[in-house]
Amino acid sequence: MAWFVLIVSGMLEAVWASALSASHGFRRWKPTLLFIVSVTLSMAGLAWAMTSLPTGTAYAVWVGIGASLTVLWGFVTGQERATVARVLLLVLLIGSVAGLKAVS
Repeated sequence: MAWFVLIVSGMLEAVWASALSASHGFRRWKPTLLFIVSVTLSMAGLAWAMTSLPTGTAYAVWVGIGASLTVLWGFVTGQERATVARVLLLVLLIGSVAGLKAVS
């Protein structure tokens, strides 16, 4: 169950990072509200998962999931260019996150 909560929390990290960008310095209320809700849930989930998972592993997986999904969202929305190097590095990051779960 801790792994499931950690994965969902990592996904919420991507949501709050994207909402933070879309809030334009907290000047737009809908993305700001989404940021507040998603960051709260993401941090709470990370904290709960860390009660039964090693701190370093949990944090690395949480950040890796959030960073990967945030970059993918940037590719989908056109805010970032998907180059071969970026895609390969993203695959390496995702593989590293999966590897951490596999050895834990």
